[in-house]
Amino acid sequence: MARYNEAKCRLCRREGMKLFLKGDRCFTDKCAYERRPYAPGHAGRMRKKMSDYAIQLREKQKVRRMYGILEDQFRKYFHQADMMKGVTGANLLILLERRLDNVIYRMGFANSRDQARQLVRHGVFQLNGRKANIPSLSCRPGDVLTVREKSRKIPVIMEAQEVMARRPQPGWLEVDGANFKGTVTGLPTREDIQFPINEQLIVELYSK
Repeated sequence: MARYNEAKCRLCRREGMKLFLKGDRCFTDKCAYERRPYAPGHAGRMRKKMSDYAIQLREKQKVRRMYGILEDQFRKYFHQADMMKGVTGANLLILLERRLDNVIYRMGFANSRDQARQLVRHGVFQLNGRKANIPSLSCRPGDVLTVREKSRKIPVIMEAQEVMARRPQPGWLEVDGANFKGTVTGLPTREDIQFPINEQLIVELYSK
């Protein structure tokens, strides 16, 4: 499966904002976007007038890259959100928030969604007492996520535990860091997603 393997900081610079793809590094002076807050390439500093389509496309790319979703996967999420009751754009973001890799990141057991996805694939976590190694699993209220006993001393887990205190916890998640356990207490709402996203632009893009 195709996956972006180049410098992740280029994606932040291309979208013109921090996507927090490198975890705690994004909060330090080492952040590439802080040092070069313009698009990569020779023409990165040039101001270009963007068409409506370009603005919609950039918004879609921003969300897709933030959650680490491939184009085909993202389109499937959109179609699923469109079939649900309610506002399509909000439904899309809620579906993305419920992904297992995102829940692990939100709980603070990983420094980034990319790291969470890697840990899931290596079988570090259990969901409701069973091994969970599919990052795209959709979590439901009442689900209990735990770090497997033999994986609790992995350096990245220990590091994430130290960073957890500095990261705000969503209201729909409950974390017991001492016991390496987290519980999904409800469904996320649009208000829980504080990142600046204009999901209506994505709806307009796919509605053409």
